[in-house]
Amino acid sequence: MRAEVRAFVVEQLVDMNYDVEGLDDDTTLGPSGVDLESLALADLSVRVEDRYGLTFADDESEQLALMTVGEFTTMVANRVTGATSDATEATSDRA
Repeated sequence: MRAEVRAFVVEQLVDMNYDVEGLDDDTTLGPSGVDLESLALADLSVRVEDRYGLTFADDESEQLALMTVGEFTTMVANRVTGATSDATEATSDRA
C-alpha cells in the first residue's frame, strides 16, 4: 500500500508542476524540499483525501509541511489500511 500511495503522491506533485527529480523519502514536503506552500499542501491533501477517502484535520497542515515524503506516504498508508480494517470490522459486526 505504501508504494501505491507514494506513486500517487509523486504523480500529483508532477501534475501540480513540481520538480520531482531527485525526490526521495527523505525530501521534506515544505521548505528546503519540495517547497510546497500552504495552498499547495492543501491541494495535495485534498487530492489524497479524495483518492483514499481520508480526512486531514485543519491543524495538521503545519505538520504536513515538516514531514518528509516517506513520513507522509507512510502516514497515509497506515490510515488507509486502518480505515480499511475498521470498515471490515464494522461490516463483520453487522453480520
